[in-house]
Amino acid sequence: MRTTTSRTVQLLIALGLLAAGCGTGTAGSDESEPAPDTSPRALKVAKAWDGSPAAEIWHKGYYPMADAVQLPEDAFHNAADKEAYITDNFVLRGDLPEAPTKTAEVTWQSGGSLTLPLMKAREAYERVARSSGPPPHLTVTGAKLGETTLATSRGPATVPAWLFTIEGYDTPLKRVALDPSKLPEPPIGPVGNSPTDGLRELNELVEVAKDGRSVTVHAFHGSCDDGPRVDALETDGSVVLSAYVVDTKDDGLPCTDDLRTRKVTVQLDRPLGDRILLDAFTGRPVPHGNLTGPSPSWR
Repeated sequence: MRTTTSRTVQLLIALGLLAAGCGTGTAGSDESEPAPDTSPRALKVAKAWDGSPAAEIWHKGYYPMADAVQLPEDAFHNAADKEAYITDNFVLRGDLPEAPTKTAEVTWQSGGSLTLPLMKAREAYERVARSSGPPPHLTVTGAKLGETTLATSRGPATVPAWLFTIEGYDTPLKRVALDPSKLPEPPIGPVGNSPTDGLRELNELVEVAKDGRSVTVHAFHGSCDDGPRVDALETDGSVVLSAYVVDTKDDGLPCTDDLRTRKVTVQLDRPLGDRILLDAFTGRPVPHGNLTGPSPSWR
């Protein structure tokens, strides 16, 4: 299996960045396919963000790096319940309480807090229950305000959450009761509207490992290539991910008609911590999402 590594030390020193090594992405198996040089664009993105006003705003905000919905501990009892959740098919058999306050706090384990508007129970329910079609469905019988722990761009945080009682389940479905902070204006623009110099836009962040030493993303590729690769360029302030595909078949047939995604896990030289995870193609933070749709929404 071929792995891809970012090109860092000499170029980082030349640009005066605080260097921190390279990362490794894994996918596919072609040994002979030459990788594009992703470092020039990645260095531009890192240089634009590191120490910028946008980075300062980012470090003060609330940006989830995990799904806003947390399932009951015993989910799911059967395939029908799983299908109901995946299709957002719920019914409400009970009353939803009023919010006790208009605001609530995010509290970070590393210190610090932020006060944000508290989402009403009805709105939180509608964010989860986006369909009310025929069975199978999950039945919500009530809710109360509680809290949960969530991974964020500033590390683990305690956040308010609506705890929805699901018929047949002993523990609640939790839905975070806050919206993310507004994204800062990026200090650098995107590469363009189509792949340039081999770079491609990342689809979404799947997860950050508990020890912070790797990140998993969904990367785009087509039906006539050998899959995606992701390089990582690390500085003290950011980790820039550069996605591309390898072994594209030059048979004259279009590949973008069958757009696919694949999970790629990228190993880091040191824990991500509060460094900003950036997409080299867009010049923006990599949005979090999962198979049931992106977390609402700081795209």
